Amino acid sequence: MLASGGVVACPTEAVWGLSCDPDSESAVAHILDLKQRPVEKGLILVAGSESQLAFLLHDLPPAQRNMLSESWPGGNTWLVPHQNRIQPWVHGAHDTVAVRVTDHPGLRQLCRAWGGPLVSTSANPAGAQPARAAFQVHRYFGDDLVHIFPGSVGRNARPSQIRDLAGNILRA
Repeated sequence: MLASGGVVACPTEAVWGLSCDPDSESAVAHILDLKQRPVEKGLILVAGSESQLAFLLHDLPPAQRNMLSESWPGGNTWLVPHQNRIQPWVHGAHDTVAVRVTDHPGLRQLCRAWGGPLVSTSANPAGAQPARAAFQVHRYFGDDLVHIFPGSVGRNARPSQIRDLAGNILRA
């Protein structure tokens, strides 16, 4: 599904997410259309291991790299400079991109099977509550979403925190 430019809904640490190949402009455009979200806002890249994000993290200062490593895997998303190493339809209008190493077993397995990070954004139209169950994903998107990955969300009550490299919490 991912290799052919498809979008999948999958459970994450706290809510259901929409995922796709970050290099597929048409797949990302489909997610943005489903969510009614402007491309300028940017999206999260989620990985199954820190090594899948090495292309973005390798030149960070050691103190910043350690800060990220100590917070992963888990519900911590960090804004890191992308230095044009990812597609503009992923980072939007920003000099940074949001990245996370998931501790959700199903999503981790999906990223590992894919062989790299995937786009991940909450499965809901703009302004609606994020889906916490597969039936809500189907209710939001119906037949516009072809595949729903099996599983259930993790134990986190809220979506991941988003932090910048200065340690500021941008979303609690």
